[in-house]
Amino acid sequence: MVGMVSGLKGREYQENLKELGLQTLETRRRRFDMIQTFKILKGFDCVDSSIWFETVGNEPSRQTRQSAYHFNLVRRQARTDVRSNFFSNRVIEPWNRLPTELKESRTVKSFKDGLDTII
Repeated sequence: MVGMVSGLKGREYQENLKELGLQTLETRRRRFDMIQTFKILKGFDCVDSSIWFETVGNEPSRQTRQSAYHFNLVRRQARTDVRSNFFSNRVIEPWNRLPTELKESRTVKSFKDGLDTII
């Protein structure tokens, strides 16, 4: 992209992002992950959420501060680093940290809008 926009060559990544009004790749990936998790859990995507996630609502024996909300996610065992970086594992902590009222959004747009205020 740097070659496509004049005046950006030789500048630092952060400077280029600011000039173009973009977020870092890491931030964009985290945002996409949260939106996709929302869509799966709320049924906006035609995907069986139990394939990807185990929610606290399905695990009655563990009751902690993190598990008080029924749409919080439970971490599945990962034996390798590769598996621990899969979508279904990497979204658990950031998703569980989101405010409950954001996770209760009724539409994808309202979720995105709320998410953008905290990212």
